[in-house]
Amino acid sequence: QVHLVESGGGLVQPGGSLNLSCSVSHNIFAFNAMGWYRQAPGKERGLVARITRIGAIEYVDSVKGRFTISRDAAKNTIYLQMTTLKPEDSAVYYCNVDRWPNPTPLWGQGTQVTVSS
Repeated sequence: QVHLVESGGGLVQPGGSLNLSCSVSHNIFAFNAMGWYRQAPGKERGLVARITRIGAIEYVDSVKGRFTISRDAAKNTIYLQMTTLKPEDSAVYYCNVDRWPNPTPLWGQGTQVTVSS
């Protein structure tokens, strides 16, 4: 059974930075991809950034140039560096594991990010 543990959320002022991490109980290269999604109140959960097994990276347009996804295979951990944060970035951020061809993804417990003055 795969376990995901997220950390790093919190309250930050606009323009500030936060770093999220997601540690996985398995070798991250066993998965097709890993990524970060977010869900704000009243909105659907949506992709923020993902990184595939071979290192291809994808970002949603609204975070390009501000957020950076990375991984440390030795620690079985992925990270999300968030800079120049905006109030509209406020959401619960979820770590995601894409286990294709298994159609069922795995999700972390979520970590709250609040950008407010």
